[in-house]
Amino acid sequence: MLSQEYPVGLLCALLDFPRSSYYYHAQVKDEMDLERATEAVVAQWPTYGTRRVTAQLRRHGWMVNRKHIQRLMRHRGWLRKAKAGMRKTTDSQHDFPRYPNLVQGLEIVRPDQVWVSDITYIRLAHGFVYLAVIMDIFTRNIRGWHLGQSLDQTLTLMALQRALAHGQPEIHHSDQGVQYAATSYTQLLRSAQVRMSMADVGEAWQNGYAERLMRTIKEEEVDLSEYLDYADALRQLGRFLDDVYSRKRIHSALGYLTPAEFEAQWHQEQAALVVN
Repeated sequence: MLSQEYPVGLLCALLDFPRSSYYYHAQVKDEMDLERATEAVVAQWPTYGTRRVTAQLRRHGWMVNRKHIQRLMRHRGWLRKAKAGMRKTTDSQHDFPRYPNLVQGLEIVRPDQVWVSDITYIRLAHGFVYLAVIMDIFTRNIRGWHLGQSLDQTLTLMALQRALAHGQPEIHHSDQGVQYAATSYTQLLRSAQVRMSMADVGEAWQNGYAERLMRTIKEEEVDLSEYLDYADALRQLGRFLDDVYSRKRIHSALGYLTPAEFEAQWHQEQAALVVN
């Protein structure tokens, strides 16, 4: 461009073109490009708020602040609306042993220090299926999951078996639902030398990490999809949990990295400490 070879002021004077108009048109073009970039992020991540949209744009080289993006998204009607709460799937009326809450007030400083678990329902075209997920608190990485056609003990047991195939936590935390208190589940944890922890009955906030994970799954996958049957739900949810959530979705709590990026970075930093 000529402006890269000659001063803008000189070119505008020679062409009798107001300098303010030059900068105005350049600014409009930049704003249009930014709007298109923002629209692309919102289309890919329709439940992202302004904070995550801003972070995602910065990952792609845009030097923008959140207030600017907030104004743009409000003007275009892209601000997300709050969703209704989820249906409960917890049955804590049972005679199995209960375990104290070991997580409340605990500082989480490493991977696999604490895993949290929860269950949610998934609506199909005809009927429901149920999803059990286990997540590592520190990395937000999903360690194991299972989609079942009933709420029996197999649902959570399969998710736990899959998670333990890749590692083990120091503490496993859940609500006091019968699926987590059942003998088969607690024996599997005990054989892996995992300490058991449970939230108090009626205190969902004590299992807040798992609750937020399920809300994210609902808002960013389930509420935006239609599942014909079990096989269709298994395929779509598997793509979201194994690929999108772990490798593409950024987390504010992780410095706007994905769980896979954050965990890899942590291990690299630990390896560097050992070398040094």
